[in-house]
Amino acid sequence: MRQIVHTYEDPLDLIWLHAAQQMGMTVVRDDSVFASWDGHGTLTIGTQETLDPDDSLAQMILHETCHALVEGPEAFHKPDWGLDITDRSQLVHEHACLRLQAALAGSYGLRMFFASTTNARKYYDALPDDPLSGDEPATLMARDGFDRATVGPWSSILSDAMNRTLAVGQLIEGMAPSSSLWQTVR
Repeated sequence: MRQIVHTYEDPLDLIWLHAAQQMGMTVVRDDSVFASWDGHGTLTIGTQETLDPDDSLAQMILHETCHALVEGPEAFHKPDWGLDITDRSQLVHEHACLRLQAALAGSYGLRMFFASTTNARKYYDALPDDPLSGDEPATLMARDGFDRATVGPWSSILSDAMNRTLAVGQLIEGMAPSSSLWQTVR
């Protein structure tokens, strides 16, 4: 009987799991949650079967990282970054996260590839070309997160993960079927 020594792992998962680890996050998969941060270093993401077909582990890690960046360093030690998604008054925090996600991903030609999921997609898709423009509260919060993302301790980690994601997209350019999310890489 053949002994299996190695297993296949998705390159994009490896890129973003490595980035998460470098940012101090241990990622675990669990089909009982969509996404949850425990405030002690563990980011739990739903399994592929529980996510939408256009979701990826990479996109989910990026989204949760954007929450951390918007909320600031003190939120790293709070469950779910100190947010309660059932509290409608905190919707501005989700909007700030989405603006940051669009700005970061967009600067690498990955805005649609890393588009938001679930009911937040409508807001994400309606964002202007420059999601950091304007003076509404979500935009101001997103700008603070962008500063943390681009000059803070995670800046080189995020840049590396984005560049590696873009490189994978460029490697398979022209190969992916028209229905593939990879077609959105610019």
